[in-house]
Amino acid sequence: MENSSKIILVTGASSGMGLALSKRLAMDGHRVIMLCRNNQRGKTALQTIRAEVPGSNPELAICDLASLDDIRRFCGDFLTRHSRLDVLVNNAGVILPGRHETLDGFELQFGVNYLGHFLLTNLLLPALKPKGGGPVGRIIIVSSGAHSIGRMYWDDLQLEEHFTVIRAYSRSKLANLLFGYELDRRLEGKGPWVTMLHPGAVATNMGINRETGFGKGITRLLKPFFKTPCQGADTAYYLATSPEVEGISGRYFVNRREKRPAKRALDPKDAAHLWRLSEELTGLAT
Repeated sequence: MENSSKIILVTGASSGMGLALSKRLAMDGHRVIMLCRNNQRGKTALQTIRAEVPGSNPELAICDLASLDDIRRFCGDFLTRHSRLDVLVNNAGVILPGRHETLDGFELQFGVNYLGHFLLTNLLLPALKPKGGGPVGRIIIVSSGAHSIGRMYWDDLQLEEHFTVIRAYSRSKLANLLFGYELDRRLEGKGPWVTMLHPGAVATNMGINRETGFGKGITRLLKPFFKTPCQGADTAYYLATSPEVEGISGRYFVNRREKRPAKRALDPKDAAHLWRLSEELTGLAT
């Protein structure tokens, strides 16, 4: 596996799909960088993979996607230590009852699920772009079928007036797709390749408030009807590793198959507008 092993960064790798994906990639011999917000949960996840995948050597990276400063710190450190990144999997996500804000004052689901990944991806682009005939990197964005009911609420971007948990989550997942398509257009086919996916309904810790435990009962009741984290991670694994998708970019996948998303996710004007706003909000334009 030495010659074909990749350096792969997975966000939200401490549990759920991120942990399942990291473990599967480690089993294949890839060098996995597990990006986690919480140091202790990250260490536990790292130890789990090392114990279950003998000979693997995953790396733990700590970064809070709810903090623009912390994202900049992490990316600066990463680019100092790594000249190359083969695959970036934007997997981390949050869904919580009630309106919450990031450290920078953004509505939490918009800030973590979308805006933090927008900044992270743009800052890591130098490592993902091909160099001297080397491999073209891949960017994989985990969205959701919930994007189809999402609206951007341009006049209330932080959902101070229109907040519901479903509106916030579906809006963040619509933003993921608008970002992916706009990023692909801006890269002009030169790489890295950008693909997006819906993992299906997956039984994870999303929707559970770790401080109060709210949401555990509902998740337990619905779990038999959901995919396991390993099943949910399968399409991301496919897009990260399969030669079948080499050179494919600007496409959305469900169950390893290309699918057309909702029409609103394909609006180039909305995608360009969101990009400009995101540059301003993250300070990337300065």
